Amino acid sequence: MKTLITILAALATLIPASAASDGNVRLTDNVNPFLGTATLWEESDLHYVRKRQSRTWGAETFPGASLPNAMIQASPVTMFRSGSGYQYEDNLIYGFAHTNKGHWNLLHLPVLPVFGDVDPEDYASSFSHGNESARPGYYSVFLDRYGVLAELTTTLRCAFHRYTFPADTDKEVLVDITRNNNRVTDWDIRTCGDNAFCGRQNGEGTIYFYATSNYSIDDIELKSGGRSHSVAVLSFKNSRGDKPLELRFGFSFTSVENARANLEAEMSAKDFEQVRNDADNVWENLLSSIRVGGGTERQRRIFYSCLYRAFMWPCLRSDVNGDHTDVRGNIVNSGYDYYTLPSFWDDYRNKLILLAMVRPDVASDVAASIIEMGEKGSGYMPTFFHGDHAAAYIAGIWSRGVREGYDIDKAYRLLYRNATVPGKGGRRYLDEYLDKGWIAEKDTVNVPYYDEYKGAVTKTLEYAYDDYAVAQVARAVGDRPGYRLMMKHSRNWKNVFDPSTGFFRGRIADGSWIRDFDPFYPYFQYMYRESNAWNNLFYPPHDRKGLIGLYPSKAVIEAKLDSLFTEPWRGYEVENLTGFIGNYCHGNQPGHSIPYMYALIGRQEKTQEVLNYIMDNFYDMGAEGLALAGMDDAGEMTSWYVLNAIGIYTYSPADPEYFVSVPLFDETVFTLGDGRRFTIRKNGEGVHIDSIRCGGKKLKGWFVGHDQLVDGGLVINVR
Repeated sequence: MKTLITILAALATLIPASAASDGNVRLTDNVNPFLGTATLWEESDLHYVRKRQSRTWGAETFPGASLPNAMIQASPVTMFRSGSGYQYEDNLIYGFAHTNKGHWNLLHLPVLPVFGDVDPEDYASSFSHGNESARPGYYSVFLDRYGVLAELTTTLRCAFHRYTFPADTDKEVLVDITRNNNRVTDWDIRTCGDNAFCGRQNGEGTIYFYATSNYSIDDIELKSGGRSHSVAVLSFKNSRGDKPLELRFGFSFTSVENARANLEAEMSAKDFEQVRNDADNVWENLLSSIRVGGGTERQRRIFYSCLYRAFMWPCLRSDVNGDHTDVRGNIVNSGYDYYTLPSFWDDYRNKLILLAMVRPDVASDVAASIIEMGEKGSGYMPTFFHGDHAAAYIAGIWSRGVREGYDIDKAYRLLYRNATVPGKGGRRYLDEYLDKGWIAEKDTVNVPYYDEYKGAVTKTLEYAYDDYAVAQVARAVGDRPGYRLMMKHSRNWKNVFDPSTGFFRGRIADGSWIRDFDPFYPYFQYMYRESNAWNNLFYPPHDRKGLIGLYPSKAVIEAKLDSLFTEPWRGYEVENLTGFIGNYCHGNQPGHSIPYMYALIGRQEKTQEVLNYIMDNFYDMGAEGLALAGMDDAGEMTSWYVLNAIGIYTYSPADPEYFVSVPLFDETVFTLGDGRRFTIRKNGEGVHIDSIRCGGKKLKGWFVGHDQLVDGGLVINVR
């Protein structure tokens, strides 16, 4: 039987030898904001035959303009009710919206330049990718229907639109005031002076706006279409001629007055080119936090495109004066920048630690924000989607020295309640988890993929890891009884391991195993969350020795891993499971820590073969080279690339350590947000690590501590 290395070598294209980077090129020149906007279509990429009409999930990224972790993302909408509102294969633009996450929500206040007799049900414009461009902080496209060149740039809380119309047309703007990616329940638009208009739109939060124009406003006409859809069309006085129409939008989630104050503070004194250049400089500064040397041009472009994408979410929600709307709907001023809830299930694994390394100021404000959400909300630390991973975030940033700007004791009280007190707003099925040490699933058969059950196996595994993370916070605040209890609970992951199959497997209420068990079949939330049994292998990142000890030998584990990476996907067509190596799915998060298990049983070169294959094949896929293996999920997918490309990965994000692998680049200089700097150097080429040296001393094993890394850097000798 062929080894995994032989099989992957046959599949993968060898990564070319390193080349020196051009120091004269701005790092922002490497960024392609379109990366992740395309959808996978071909069987060779999907590993199954497409039969459904619905699209597979792309990375769901957006190409529009934004600053890091900003309130505003100004981006084109080619389809409402789609992930980011933009799909590369589309050819119509409905408007330019101002909030975006890539999760089928937001897209507040779409705006489109128009002219003539506008039909509220037929106003979208065709466009060509040949007349479209984007770079950090800037987006432009030519709208064929109206002959308008549309350009966008942004500040933290504002958007600048510049529309160049044909000289012989009257300039107009359509504001799609009753539509975004959510249900719009309330709205208002009105003139606020000769050259200004303002209002609000409520659809997943009320956004307020205050906008100024370089032309006087003639009229705002409300035009009604079908199904309660109305648009507002703004016309402007004496607007014919060559001078572009320029709109400066200030936004706020508190009031029109604050939207105006945000505009005046950030943009009103600047022209379009100043704002655009400032945005580019902000991104250049952030990207400069990680400077890489060597590698190929393609690798550098993917790397900086991924680093750029990793810093879009969570998003700022407070105004320049500090005001924000809290979870009770009150306008308050807490003295720090208030951010949206992070996508904890998606990005606790890597992105949030990368955020803390590069932008500790934002990380601490995010911590303060979620503490406030918990205290003013349900009394529990807020969760996101699945699991309870704020614990890993707090433990991870605290242990890495991000300790100012939030109250660790308040965080711990909320986290401990999440882990020990069942109730609305806390962990789902916690009473059952505390009673049994695991969560039971219904014993049934022929479960369709999209059916909703408990996701009991995944929840049990993740709650056990969350308990471990809470234990680390308990130790930080000096709660020894809490630490001991949480460490005891952190071993609950073993309760869903079936030694007869070597898989984590669902159990029914009487403790027996789910009988209809097929490790290849994927589920949306039956036993497993968005995965199958194969992609839940070897999850518990906090108990590596315990996990290895469940198997008879390391040889058995190696054979299991070999089977995972060589047994073909069985052809199941599931929109959010794409990008396969055998049965390993890189297009969704649950299995992202699996490749490192090879190294933990003494087969490090196999880990590197898999990592290299993923980085070389899953980050510029598709006909245009613009698709990722799966959804970016607020930066998780792209952060995975960033960290592995420089040779470190947050295997257990709650712990201040990193798994060390072979970097793509000869040298990486990493400047932390606090100004400290470390270097990672690679000597040699190949997949086998001969030695890892930190501060001149040889490391034992594959992990380096955060402080070790910062103080001593890494030299990785490979062959």
